Amino acid sequence: MIDSALKSDADKLMPLLLSAIGSIAHTLSGTSEDSETWDVLLGYIGQERNRISYGNIIVDRRDGGIAGMLICYPGDEAIELDRPIRERLERNYGAEAAGALVPECKPGDFYLDAVAVDERYRGQGIAKALIAAFEERGKAGGFRRLSLIVEQYNEGAYALYRKLGFVDDGLWIVSGGTYIRMIKEL
Repeated sequence: MIDSALKSDADKLMPLLLSAIGSIAHTLSGTSEDSETWDVLLGYIGQERNRISYGNIIVDRRDGGIAGMLICYPGDEAIELDRPIRERLERNYGAEAAGALVPECKPGDFYLDAVAVDERYRGQGIAKALIAAFEERGKAGGFRRLSLIVEQYNEGAYALYRKLGFVDDGLWIVSGGTYIRMIKEL
């Protein structure tokens, strides 16, 4: 069942989040220490307003758990959503760490930040259902363009996004990695 995430889902969302964002997790936390990164991101999920807040997460609930999740938000809000993360990074690690956090989308986009499906549920259409819910939220919000970035080597995700109507729109640098920016006009 596709639903909005709840604050109480944070612990269940963490493994999916980490599998989806990879090294970006360390940029968001400011540390390469896995346990500290876990704690910091868990706190972000439980906050009301930031890029990975539960309020920006769509989930697929199955068997009393979360089978998949998708994070999305308006590109116009990206800088403001990153503010609490940037402030923490600057306070704890300095301006360079805060400066490493860059918006991953353009104003006017409805942005798909991350999507992940628990490996026990892969191949059941959960990612497609979550992306369809994302697209519906974009349409309902009056957006005319969806966007996302995908790692260049992630051929499976890239093929899925192409199949769902996304097209290449250049390259994007995030956390030292090069990503393919993809868009879909609504």
